Amino acid sequence: MISKRRSLRTAVVGALGTASLALAGTAMAATPAAHATTAVVARQSQAAKPGITATPSVTSVRAWQLFRVTGKTTGLKAGSQVTLQQKQHGKWVGLPASTPVLHNGSYSLRVKLGLKGKNDLRIVSGTTASPVFNVTVR
Repeated sequence: MISKRRSLRTAVVGALGTASLALAGTAMAATPAAHATTAVVARQSQAAKPGITATPSVTSVRAWQLFRVTGKTTGLKAGSQVTLQQKQHGKWVGLPASTPVLHNGSYSLRVKLGLKGKNDLRIVSGTTASPVFNVTVR
């Protein structure tokens, strides 16, 4: 009778010990996952910040010569319009050159300029603008 109780007690203690280790392992496994989730959310918020890059195919052209402006966007939906702007007399003026953003975030825009001299240009979509780039028209 004593040996049955002892073996039963040993079995119960062993089962409780295994269960507590399993719970402790689960708690420890949940802690790093919370940190990983926080890192993923932080990366997504950085990626969601809208941005546009712009690179002209040339830095100097003749008047009305065709060239391309290409770039990538982040945080903008596919199909969003990007438009070329030119600085004229201290103000940004929208030019009749726009194109939709592709599903991978890129765009390619064909441009002709007629205003001779150094032209300050940028690409915009809503309130998001690319850094200013220059194309000289001779």
